[in-house]
Amino acid sequence: MTRERFPRGKAAIVSGATYGIGESPGLSSLDLAVSASVRALDAAGLAPADVDGLFIGLPDDYLSGLSFTEYLGISPRLTDNNRTGGSSFLTHAIHAALALDAGLCDVALIAYGSNQRTASGKLVSAMRPSPYEGPYKLARPVGGYALAASRYMAQYGLKKEQLGAVALAARAWAQKNPEAFMREPLTMDDYLGARLVADPFSVRDCCLVTDGAAAVVMVRAERARELAARPAYLLGGAEAAWHKDITNMPDLTVTAASLSGPRAMAQAGVKPADIDVVQLYDAFTLNTILFLEDLGFCAKGEGGAFVEGGRIAPGGQLPVNTNGGGLSCVHPGMYGLFTMVEAVRQLAGAAGERQVPGARLALAHGNGGELSSQATLVLGTEETL
Repeated sequence: MTRERFPRGKAAIVSGATYGIGESPGLSSLDLAVSASVRALDAAGLAPADVDGLFIGLPDDYLSGLSFTEYLGISPRLTDNNRTGGSSFLTHAIHAALALDAGLCDVALIAYGSNQRTASGKLVSAMRPSPYEGPYKLARPVGGYALAASRYMAQYGLKKEQLGAVALAARAWAQKNPEAFMREPLTMDDYLGARLVADPFSVRDCCLVTDGAAAVVMVRAERARELAARPAYLLGGAEAAWHKDITNMPDLTVTAASLSGPRAMAQAGVKPADIDVVQLYDAFTLNTILFLEDLGFCAKGEGGAFVEGGRIAPGGQLPVNTNGGGLSCVHPGMYGLFTMVEAVRQLAGAAGERQVPGARLALAHGNGGELSSQATLVLGTEETL
């Protein structure tokens, strides 16, 4: 096996910003992404002209690297438009760290935006229909995730109330976040009585459909201290994939996070017990359970019991998705970059009422496709270098 040489702590995120969360009528995906980017650059005392590494993948523009360059009037030395679904932006961070370490760019901007709610009002999948699944008319993507949930329930005895514990925890965090789209109280009775979408998922098991944008700015570590009071240093980053369509997933109860997570943590020199705050791509309630298991926070089959009793909710032992996640905060087609922004805010001590005291190590994890592409980042404060 090739020995990985990740530049641990050589690059840092110096700012993160969001824009237009919820509904932003009249704005395009590009408009939203640009607005979040300008906010992030302003926060770091930088201008668009400083950006020479651009990492972007808009949902409705496959030449978004060029469109974004033209819109901002910049001339990047490096442009990355890699697409692995919602995990794309975490892979962008890995590539940006490598590029910064190699001197290929000096200021890397990672951006995303989508007007999916006001443009279409429904979650739009970028995946082409499979010729093997098509005849069965599986609803995408919810049907694929429901299939995995059904298998997990049959194999490990997962209870509906345990999926509900994930939804309730996300909503409790969202109630502490003024940006979150859904902040109304959610009880277990509310959850259990919610409209069924694809058995066993109800509407409360499914991510939101919102507008919104996010952006982060990355520089080399030696410059980070000049641009941010508390930079978030990238200590480890890894990605893994082993299928596209759900019917080709080797095991419906195990994701490729079981590969990306251990690699990222090994690069960082940490273990799950060291992590203070966890940001997971919760497109569906099952995701949180699968990723907690595959990333090593609990054993396979124990995720349902692990999330019970408010363990991942405010005041619990392991803060998970502290902004409210894709289930209650924001999900504009792809959520991955928002996991990074929230991790950065927690490490900077800038998360307001939802701040996790003393957060020094954060894990951000992205998911793309139908549990297809997984990418894991470990971020830390200066004390962790």
